[in-house]
Amino acid sequence: MRAAREVFSELGYDAATFQAIAIRADLTRPAINHYFASKRLLYQEVVDQTNALVIEAAVQQSQREGTLAGRIRAFIQAVVQAEGQDRSVAAFLVTAVLESERHPELAESNHDSREFTRGYIKAAIKDAIESGEVRADMDIEAAAEMFMAVMWGLGFYAGFVDDKERLFAITEQFLELLSGKAWHTG
Repeated sequence: MRAAREVFSELGYDAATFQAIAIRADLTRPAINHYFASKRLLYQEVVDQTNALVIEAAVQQSQREGTLAGRIRAFIQAVVQAEGQDRSVAAFLVTAVLESERHPELAESNHDSREFTRGYIKAAIKDAIESGEVRADMDIEAAAEMFMAVMWGLGFYAGFVDDKERLFAITEQFLELLSGKAWHTG
């Protein structure tokens, strides 16, 4: 799965081949065909496993928090921690968004990470409105998309730009801004 995730991330869905994945995994092409009849089935399994590893685990961890800022902080920290352990996770999550735009049929799964994350964020914002934490007139759609943009930007950075120490520092700065700790109050 890791080799497939790396190849899909590096080459894109169209250019990725069973042969390239087999070479990366130190397997034979028939060994991969034994388990996956098509590239689409293999890709979907990579999507599902990556989502379970990162997105679903981040949602579970962040639901323990009582505030919107706390939930977003916990979600981002969980994702960044997973990405810090395996850079191919971040790269794949970012490229999966691009691939779902190029190939809408790839996003038909119930485990589309973008829609799953978007739904979670919208629910967290609605909870924050209901609890009085944020203004009732907040544009939930726009706020959710803003958080999505930040998260996918962090994912892009993690997967393709810099090292994990720098990613942790950048993430901490964003989270301090989110929580209000970085603002002067006078």
